[in-house]
Amino acid sequence: MPVPFAYSLRNLWTRRLTTVLTAAGMALVVFVFAATLMLGEGLNRTLVATGSYDNVIMTRTSANSEVQSAVERGQAAIVESRPEVAIGANGAPLLVKELVVIINLLRRDSGQSANIVVRGTNDVALQLRPQVRLIAGRLPQPGSSEVVAGASIARRFQGGGLGETVRFALRDWQVVGVFDAGTTAFNSELWGDADQLMAAFRRPVYSSLTFRLREAGLFPDLKTELESDPRLTLEARRETRYYADQSEAMAKFLRILGLTLTVVFSLGAIIGAMITMYAAVAGRTSEIGTLRALGFTRPEILIAFIAEALLLGGVGGIGGVAGASLLQFLTINTLNWQTFSEFSFGFILTPTIAMQSLLFALVMGLLGGILPALRAARMTIVEALRQE
Repeated sequence: MPVPFAYSLRNLWTRRLTTVLTAAGMALVVFVFAATLMLGEGLNRTLVATGSYDNVIMTRTSANSEVQSAVERGQAAIVESRPEVAIGANGAPLLVKELVVIINLLRRDSGQSANIVVRGTNDVALQLRPQVRLIAGRLPQPGSSEVVAGASIARRFQGGGLGETVRFALRDWQVVGVFDAGTTAFNSELWGDADQLMAAFRRPVYSSLTFRLREAGLFPDLKTELESDPRLTLEARRETRYYADQSEAMAKFLRILGLTLTVVFSLGAIIGAMITMYAAVAGRTSEIGTLRALGFTRPEILIAFIAEALLLGGVGGIGGVAGASLLQFLTINTLNWQTFSEFSFGFILTPTIAMQSLLFALVMGLLGGILPALRAARMTIVEALRQE
């Protein structure tokens, strides 16, 4: 008959102070571990959700971002004439030629400058990106010095609010509308008329082309044909793939940083759990002897002490995940390493991340408790009673 589970639970409760301190250390490690995963998930969702699987984005070959890309007007016309491009209700291709540039704006809270994206586009962009919706004001008039601001820009930057004016490219631009793009990167952009922005920035070429496929399955063959066309020097990617590439460098950095911090902190937590369990074994030698005298075997003693260590890890894991879940109320403003512009994203806790964090806590508890449990299991009845 195994040692009752209540025995392990009671022993942890008896040593409440050491239990709380050890579990708190584990909770801190789990908090860091979960926060890192949540940060990566939030970054991934923000950028990947920006794109649509049915959309194709074309940039100059080897360009890492739209900012570094250049698409000539003649090349744009070739792509626009392709039969794979979907046609809208008005009979026009669902294709938008866009200019993407970086400007500086001042933050409302600190007055410090930050890079943001200005996108020259037209009303077709809203048909290609249904996640973007106008929540205040109106769209810019073609041929005018008007822009619409993402909700994050309107909230955080001077001149970005509805009815305000921003100055860049030697012009004043009136903010006539505010749009909400949810958790996507578009929420941190200014949009205006492509032709006006190209004239203001003296850019004779577009940055990218984005279009909707007539059928999603046409992409592989279309990609091969476009990239092998000698008239073009363009690379075709699904929009989701493009924005996933945008997040790759930063996501890798976050994973490495998080793993490093987690390993360092987890070693301390494991040592703390080990000390706690060794102290429990040293203080309960008579109990161990009594359990052996009552007929409990060494494997059963081993399992009982491992159960205590797992309980300790489980408590720390639950505390760490609970603390990390509060991070979902925060928004992070950071630099996109591909475009060197600022954008906002949040922490996202998923069931998978919660389970991984709890499993990590249990592993820490197991590693911290296995050696003390083996020591307890190896005690003989005479040894245990004699030490008492």
